[in-house]
Amino acid sequence: MDTQEIMARGQAFLAGTYGRAPVAFTRGAGTRLWDSDGREYLDFVSGIAVCNVGHCHPKVVAAIQEQAQRLLHVSNLYYIEPQVRLARWLAEHSFADKSFFCNSGAEAIEAALKLARRHAATRCGPQRHEVVCMENSFHGRTFGALSATMQPKYQEGFQPLVPGFVSVPFNDLPALERAVTERTCAVLLEPIQGAGGVNVPDRGYLAAVRRVCDERGALLIFDEIQTGLGRTGTLFAYEDEGVEPDIMALAKGLAGGVPMGAMLARDEVMAAFTPGSHASTFGGNPLASAAAFATVSVIEEEHLVEHGRKVGAYFAAGLERLGEYFPRLGRVRGRGLLLGLELPVEGAPAVDACRQRGFLINCIKGSVLRFLPPLLIQEQEVEALLTCLHEVFTELDGLR
Repeated sequence: MDTQEIMARGQAFLAGTYGRAPVAFTRGAGTRLWDSDGREYLDFVSGIAVCNVGHCHPKVVAAIQEQAQRLLHVSNLYYIEPQVRLARWLAEHSFADKSFFCNSGAEAIEAALKLARRHAATRCGPQRHEVVCMENSFHGRTFGALSATMQPKYQEGFQPLVPGFVSVPFNDLPALERAVTERTCAVLLEPIQGAGGVNVPDRGYLAAVRRVCDERGALLIFDEIQTGLGRTGTLFAYEDEGVEPDIMALAKGLAGGVPMGAMLARDEVMAAFTPGSHASTFGGNPLASAAAFATVSVIEEEHLVEHGRKVGAYFAAGLERLGEYFPRLGRVRGRGLLLGLELPVEGAPAVDACRQRGFLINCIKGSVLRFLPPLLIQEQEVEALLTCLHEVFTELDGLR
């Protein structure tokens, strides 16, 4: 099928839950994608921070092929060797002792919320059930994750939501201190807010949140679904300030494009989950676990965290230089290869213009361009995008 036929059938048979661009991709390799008409694109979206090791990395593809020939699925009523191998790697490279595997970021958040409530209930009773969340957060679309997602546009039409969630402004320590009470079982936040606008907290804020949780007996949950696995210049974003959570949610970049989520926790916290208290039929199945272990191995062996940090600094400096030509541009924000550029106008025309030139970028919050390239992106590819952005901004109204 060509692009027009794919689009026509998609509009006929797919739910209208996405505002899709008029393009259909059929092949990917590294930092590149090709559409159904054979046109090539440089990808600065990575499936929204999923393809951290690039598209169809040979080692990930080989691991999937090998595992598919051996065993696709077996129940979690039995031990699964690739799953055990992955869990050990995560324990050795993070604060956590144990992992629970699922299929998506929203499921990882659901597991984290259930664990936090069960941990508090077994120690303090059911009255300690509230979760303090952040304005402009995004944690997923299931009812629990949606109730913790403090952006009204995502919640519209789905009320009543799950009770027990309290909202405070991100990066506002006094508000957090007022909100954490004897009813609080956990504080949930993204170390850097992604879908909320690439918002980076002040230095020391995460450490202060950790202190408040410790003083008041609440657990600290980090949503590293977007920031984890090297995206922000460290393997996990919490490492930048040396602040460890009690629970962490991962997904997106974990398995190189195969659906995979994980909820990690310290031993003492994970002990609240016992046989039958939580489960996932497909979570950590042999195929996904093999893909994930290959992915994290590539990140480690090819030093992609360090590479991404270096290229991310180059990228951020290049975006800053655009401000010399277009003084109405807003702040460059983010860390590593999770970067945002604030525009004084709507960002959708810039996204469309870049795509027409063969570059894929993303826009959030209406006017913040978000850049999430694979961690193996090269400086010359970043330079090509910067040249494209200069051309696009020259043509856009309201930037000079």
